[in-house]
Amino acid sequence: MWGLSSLLYPSTCPVCERGSDSLETTPLCSQCLKTIKRYSGPSCRVCSLPLVSVHSDICGSCISDPPFFSYVVSYGLYSDVLASAINLFKFSGFRRLSRPLSRFLLETEIPDVDLVMPVPMTKRSMLERGYNQSALIAKEVSKATGYPLDIDSLQKVRETLPQVGLKAEDRAKNLKNAFLVTGDLRGKRILLIDDVMTTGATLRECSRVLVKAGATEVIGLVLARTCQD
Repeated sequence: MWGLSSLLYPSTCPVCERGSDSLETTPLCSQCLKTIKRYSGPSCRVCSLPLVSVHSDICGSCISDPPFFSYVVSYGLYSDVLASAINLFKFSGFRRLSRPLSRFLLETEIPDVDLVMPVPMTKRSMLERGYNQSALIAKEVSKATGYPLDIDSLQKVRETLPQVGLKAEDRAKNLKNAFLVTGDLRGKRILLIDDVMTTGATLRECSRVLVKAGATEVIGLVLARTCQD
C-alpha cells in the first residue's frame, strides 16, 4: 500500500530531505521521528518548565501564582524534529500525525482519571482549520487508555488574539472568560490535553474554569514544553 501511495504522492522529509518511507508519518520519515526523545532534565514539578539547576524543583511562577491544575506531564522540548512534527500536524493539515505523536504521550506516566479532555477551539477556528489537533491526540490517548473522552463539556466561546508573541501577563488577559464549562464535571478527575505549552496561560485558564465547575483535579498532558516561563 505504501509503495503505491509513495509513487502516486511522492513526499520528501522536510527535516533530512530524504524520501518519506511511511504513510503514517509522511511527510516526516520514520527515521527522523525515531530521533525524538523524551526530555529528562530538571523541570518544575508543577508546570513542567525546564529548569537550569537540578537542585530546584519548582519555578517562580508556580510559587507566586499557583495554578489550578495539580501538575503537567510533558513529553519533550519544543525544538528540532518534535517541533517540526507538531507544526506539520497543527498548521499543514497532516492529521495522520496524531497517531505517532500520541504514542509519545503514552510513554509518559498517565495518571488514573475519569475523563480525557482536549483544550477546545472556537467554532470559527474549527471551521478555518478543519480540526482540533488537541482533540485528535486526546482521542488516541482515550482509545489506548480506556478513559472516556469528553470533547463537549469544555468549550471555547470567545475568539482570542494569537498567543504567539504575547507576554505572559498579556496571554492570561487574552484568555480571560474565553472558556466555558457546559457539562456536569462535579467530582471528576480530568486529564487535559494540549499540543504545546509555552507560558501555561491556556492550561491555567482551562483548569480554573474546570475546578470552579466542580472538577476535583485537573492534570495537564502536553507533547512539548517550551523553555519560556
